[in-house]
Amino acid sequence: MVNKANLRNQMKAQLNNLDQVTYEHYSYQIAQTLFSSNEWKEADTIAITVSNFPEVDTRQIIRKGWEQGKRMVVPKCIPKTREMKFKEISSFAQLEIIYHGLLEPKNDETKEIPKNEIKLMIVPGLAFNVKGYRLGFGGGYYDRYLSDFTGRTLALAFSEQVLDEIPIESFDLPVMKIITEMKIIDCNSFTE
Repeated sequence: MVNKANLRNQMKAQLNNLDQVTYEHYSYQIAQTLFSSNEWKEADTIAITVSNFPEVDTRQIIRKGWEQGKRMVVPKCIPKTREMKFKEISSFAQLEIIYHGLLEPKNDETKEIPKNEIKLMIVPGLAFNVKGYRLGFGGGYYDRYLSDFTGRTLALAFSEQVLDEIPIESFDLPVMKIITEMKIIDCNSFTE
């Protein structure tokens, strides 16, 4: 089995080789597929991270959500307890740079949205398998948050991020779908 730390480094290096034109084109294709999905259309409250290159660009997705009157919520990490909460943003000006260059909502300008109001969770990751299991960035925040989440989950990934095999642990939770620039993977159809 592949070591998680080695695979993280390998995937980051591979994604960093994407040229800007390809990155933007693939991100656009993924976003367009997302917008036509039932998961997107039926959700009034959508949880999503504010991406950093080379993750699939989510800024265009957040803007589209605002245009369509959806409530867009982004994560706020609490490192002391390794927990996460989601807060509604209506402008990128409500974000601030926290550790590791991540953009998070400003506490005094945003309000927390209860987990049961989030209908669609777009889960980030560095690598995925077709069953929806993911290799995250190493904090474990999403695995803890998703343990009792009842909404729909999906991931956005470049096709090279979907691997045959990734390390899976007992607490890992799969997403329901993965959208790449080439296809939609229904992860539920790959369960044992």
